[in-house]
Amino acid sequence: MTITAMTIDAETVHPQGTPSARTEQAALDRAARLEALLGDPYDPANPHGLRALFAADDRRVPPAETEALLAEAGLGAEFVPVAHGGRLTRADLLARALRPVFRRDVALGFGYGITSLFAAGAVWAAGTARQRQDVADLLLGGGRATILHHELAHANAILRHEFSARATEGGYRLDGRKDVIINASRADLQVVYARTDTARGPRSHSVLLLDPAQVPPGRVRHLPRVELPGMRGALFCGLQFTDALVPADALVGSEGDGVGLALQVFQVNRSVICGVVTAAAGTVLHSAVRAATDGRTGPIAKRWQKPLAGVFADLLAGDAMATVVLRALSLLPAQAHLFAAAVKYLVPDLLREDLQELATVLGARGYDHAGPEFGALDKLVRDLPVAGLGHAGSASCQAVLVPQLRALAERSWFSEDEPPSELFRTGCELPDLDYRLLGIAGGGDFMAASLVGSAARLAASRGTRGTRGALADLAEAFVTELRALREQCRRLPASGAALVDPAVIVLSDRYSGVVGAAAVLGVWESQDGADPFLADPAWAVLALSRLAERLGVPVPDLPDGVQAQVLEELVRRYREGLGYDLDALAQAP
Repeated sequence: MTITAMTIDAETVHPQGTPSARTEQAALDRAARLEALLGDPYDPANPHGLRALFAADDRRVPPAETEALLAEAGLGAEFVPVAHGGRLTRADLLARALRPVFRRDVALGFGYGITSLFAAGAVWAAGTARQRQDVADLLLGGGRATILHHELAHANAILRHEFSARATEGGYRLDGRKDVIINASRADLQVVYARTDTARGPRSHSVLLLDPAQVPPGRVRHLPRVELPGMRGALFCGLQFTDALVPADALVGSEGDGVGLALQVFQVNRSVICGVVTAAAGTVLHSAVRAATDGRTGPIAKRWQKPLAGVFADLLAGDAMATVVLRALSLLPAQAHLFAAAVKYLVPDLLREDLQELATVLGARGYDHAGPEFGALDKLVRDLPVAGLGHAGSASCQAVLVPQLRALAERSWFSEDEPPSELFRTGCELPDLDYRLLGIAGGGDFMAASLVGSAARLAASRGTRGTRGALADLAEAFVTELRALREQCRRLPASGAALVDPAVIVLSDRYSGVVGAAAVLGVWESQDGADPFLADPAWAVLALSRLAERLGVPVPDLPDGVQAQVLEELVRRYREGLGYDLDALAQAP
């Protein structure tokens, strides 16, 4: 199978766009400005710092002063395509621009911001010109949109229950109840995934745009606020509609498009979440390094070296995975859905395990909100499942991955062309994200092909001493794992109940690890030497060793000095106030 990357004339497609909104440096500059606006997160007197955000979480209220700051800064423009006056070009640039918010508070990122993108995605994918501009104007003006999901299998509180809409003269009659909706009480627009066909199937749901102010009195009831274990500063409450008339022009796309639109939009949402929550985990890592170095003039105690270096390698790997899939949404939109599900399946597991490791370093301090230095661990542990990084999110990714494994094994693995090198290289001009082009099935597996290619280029170093030899051995180990997966997946049934068998589901664990390794190798290979640490194999060796151990893949012994080299870079970034992702941006002190 041949992979064809998109090419787009940016000036033709987006005449309103400016080059300054379209480059990686522009996104990094916006992130730097937002960092400066939000100020030092560890300053107890900063109204936008961690102490203030912890206090809002303890009081279970949104951080109103910080939300006002983000509104004044025009954060809503990040979710609006350039063609409609906003700043949204590529998903990877969006994630970069949002990281300063998520670095401080995942609940803030959802409560004021990213939920509007999740809601608007269906409009960017299938809305009329009028719908697109109306939503753009709302978000550019500081308004909020929220999403009323349809019910999914393995649903958590947010995904449980749904609405139904029956066609009537002049539009639809909306009925139903959902108890947990973020920003339901203060959103200016509600994007409703409503059941319009009682029969099960891919045409069962439709998407409706609902202006809360236009719902007739007595047709909607606002349910009491719901207290969730995490994201306590976000506002969750419910809605119940009873025979509420929705006008016909509220329909997005065609009737029955809802499931397909959800699959298109979810791959963007999943990938962006993975791209921003690594910044939140970086805050916890920062706290752990502080705890391990405070009051010490010598090296970090030996018992903390492995978890600290390992978690740092994991965050670099998670950032590599998220960045590659976010770039794929622009470069290979018809084929990115598989990798989007794999990354969303894998990265939350890495983060959960990383937080457990950091808890051993922080001890009880990780749960202390009295000061801003250490309490981020406790908050992030509670926030991640509510942010869609719990069981329900994993189950939805398995539902994408498992049904495709047999076809991939039969037709794609070891026979497909590698993706374009621009997928991994920073500084490359890529097409803008176009929701309309996102595929939801088929298209092959460009990441498995990339893994095989990386291993082949490293083959001459296999069995040699040093970090490059270790990296070559690890790459070949993951290729061997892919071969084993191919043999097992070829024996899967084409469909049926066996696809939900736990023994089959576990194949999605192994597959996600394989393509995650491909992302790490691809990012390492793409380095031009501008960052000597990223160009050296040490971080990739440590990251792949940890990933292989999780999957039960045989792991060669780490070469001498790998852990020490990664730890040295971690401490350097800590002392110089740099981020713990691939960009290593300066952060507010």
